[in-house]
Amino acid sequence: MITSEFLSLLEDHKNKSLLFEYQPGQLVPANYHITEVKNIAIESVDCGAGTDAWKETIIQLWESPSEIGKTEFMSSYKALGILNKVDKMRAMDREAELKIEYSNDQFHTAQLFIDDYTWNNEKLVFKLSIKKTDCKAKETCGVPTEAVVKSGASSCAPGSGCC
Repeated sequence: MITSEFLSLLEDHKNKSLLFEYQPGQLVPANYHITEVKNIAIESVDCGAGTDAWKETIIQLWESPSEIGKTEFMSSYKALGILNKVDKMRAMDREAELKIEYSNDQFHTAQLFIDDYTWNNEKLVFKLSIKKTDCKAKETCGVPTEAVVKSGASSCAPGSGCC
């Protein structure tokens, strides 16, 4: 999901509680705060010497230990207010991929993608997921799309121009 789509959904559902499902059936608790918004510009080189560049918006969620047990979730309206204030200070790229950064005692710190969302009269729920790492240079390196790597073996041989 790109930043503009996320902001538009918050605008369209201002009167609803804002929830994030970081794993199936696991919600970020109501004591979360938006603690940081990152505008990231990435320039990369993959293992096949291909270059790429893109931007990301990362919204960090943090659980306040002083509000454990809180039952009322942040509203989409409040989140939109925070993000609009941030945007005035450091403009967000509306076309940038949006990620949610989150962790808790049972879940490692991760930058999660928004896979889906649902809403009803009371809440807007963003369903988050982790995307696994992948080789972007499969064709250049001769890696089959459905590569099976045996334990201890590497699909990229020294001098092959890959890895």
